[in-house]
Amino acid sequence: MKERHACDLLIIGGGPAGMTAAVYAARANLRTVLLESNITGGLVNSTHTVENFPGRPGIHGMELMESLRAHVDSLSVTVEEVCEVECLLLDGQEKRAETDAAVYTAKAVILATGRHPIPLETPTEAEEVHYCAICDGAPYVGKRVLVVGGGNSAFDESLYLLGLGVEHITLVESTDRFYAAQSTRDALLGSGKVTALTRTRVHDLIVRGGHLAGAVLEKDTGRDNVDVEGVFVFLGQRPNNALFADQVELTDAGYIRAGEDMSTNLPGVFGAGDINHKPFRQITTAMSDGTIAALAAERHIRSLS
Repeated sequence: MKERHACDLLIIGGGPAGMTAAVYAARANLRTVLLESNITGGLVNSTHTVENFPGRPGIHGMELMESLRAHVDSLSVTVEEVCEVECLLLDGQEKRAETDAAVYTAKAVILATGRHPIPLETPTEAEEVHYCAICDGAPYVGKRVLVVGGGNSAFDESLYLLGLGVEHITLVESTDRFYAAQSTRDALLGSGKVTALTRTRVHDLIVRGGHLAGAVLEKDTGRDNVDVEGVFVFLGQRPNNALFADQVELTDAGYIRAGEDMSTNLPGVFGAGDINHKPFRQITTAMSDGTIAALAAERHIRSLS
């Protein structure tokens, strides 16, 4: 028999949007439960240095999220980590989420499920392909690695890898230019330990004896092999919408069509953070979404009384 829990507000996702929503909901005296499939903090945990968070010119992403989690905990919000939602029913006045151990019912739901990294697709697979340098970079000290992507994440994570002591980085971008901030580009490309290639994609991986030994890079001029022992991929993200794709109105790209108050097409259901369709995705915009969604959810819940 699964445990049953009733609350006012159920938040699905524990990144900056979800945790900010939890803070505002708790301060509004709403019985709030937050369910997170991994650990709270989301993709921000894997950011080496956050340099654009107001009031904190430079802070490790995990440190920033730990401080936000401490705030949530101080308000006695129920937080369930490593908690996979198996079924989510959003239609009707009572919302319902079911995990392997419990059933949660609520008067309103905030969807703050965020996004997940786009995988590197090659004919050959290898265990040494990673999507987070902070999580997986330590074993590559003194080794040569390949970084795939030309945006801020790729450059920031590459700087982190160099700081760890990686010997050399080959960085590839499929388009004709890099998109990272100029200051970050200058810092990385001026290190003397990076070979940066545009109009280049990873055609395949080379595995010998069960371990990654290199990669086949494809350019306009043909294919070349590069010796690397690890690959770090930063090709962007896709929305985590599998739980509600058949219930909530989404864009063609799979993002929630949320209104100004973060409302969806379903009464009592709100979207917040990177899962929403919007032009900019930053920690601060996610927190803004979480704030608005919580305030709107509180108004909806009070209207049911």
